[in-house]
Amino acid sequence: MPPEATPLLQAQGVDAGYGTMQVLWGVDLDVKSGETVLLLGANGAGKTTFLKSLVGLVEARHGSIALGGQNIAHMRSSDRMKLGMTYMSELAVFPDLSIEENILVGAQALGHANPRRRLDELYGLFPVLRDKRRDAASSLSGGQRKMLGIAKALAAEPKLLVMDEPSAGLSPLFVKEVIRILNGLQGRGIALLIAEQNIGFLEVATRVFVLEGGRIRFSGTVAEMTDNEALRRAYFGLK
Repeated sequence: MPPEATPLLQAQGVDAGYGTMQVLWGVDLDVKSGETVLLLGANGAGKTTFLKSLVGLVEARHGSIALGGQNIAHMRSSDRMKLGMTYMSELAVFPDLSIEENILVGAQALGHANPRRRLDELYGLFPVLRDKRRDAASSLSGGQRKMLGIAKALAAEPKLLVMDEPSAGLSPLFVKEVIRILNGLQGRGIALLIAEQNIGFLEVATRVFVLEGGRIRFSGTVAEMTDNEALRRAYFGLK
């Protein structure tokens, strides 16, 4: 992305937490239109709290959050969605609903004008879901649930898809499949912000932010990260 491009998402100085426990301290992060940003960190680093502060599930105590240049820090989650942000949690789907119902819920969240057309488009991307469209989401394998979660999130045609640990609970084989799917989304005009601890997702990233102890410790390109000796040892040198 050109350096002068205005960020689609810009978070500056975000503090957040739960009750008396502060989890985030002054987090700065930005995502440009169409790019994929990886928020990398271990369990407990504050990744989920940060994503929830972006989508309005946790209130940011300090700092600013802008989407498309508009301040969203105090908006309801539903209003943030209307501006083009969707969120895929670790659970990703409604297990008691059918596959098709899950996708339609995603489309109707923004009052999609033609959800059936969107269904056909998404079945084209995920043909395995078409074959099982009447089945309950709970009947799917872990990898298939992630596919459904991605399809459900894409149903609203977001500008920005925020994903929390898409590799959670998956075998290495299915992690590779999710990475393949995300690679396939590039060039479709959708920006991705992916919180992960699995370094395999560096494969899809334009830039990477490293979160540790609720603070951003590094931001830059994947190449710059792999050239950083401390980060290389921390993320690539430990088994």
